[in-house]
Amino acid sequence: MTIILDIKEDSRIPFFMELLKSLKYVNIVKQVQDEHKSQFITDLAEAFDDVKKYEQGKKKLKSAKDLLNEL
Repeated sequence: MTIILDIKEDSRIPFFMELLKSLKYVNIVKQVQDEHKSQFITDLAEAFDDVKKYEQGKKKLKSAKDLLNEL
């Protein structure tokens, strides 16, 4: 399972990272500090979640035609 976190308080990051490193079952794959990249990753994760929900029949997505009509 992959979890994306956004830690709001910079002063808490060192403690939290040490806590994660002490857990043998947690693997830190990537740390992103750039705000723009972080937002992109969050948006991408939400998009994948939407696709997963669509495949499970829990969410209806817009058609390409509807999306273009909004523009």
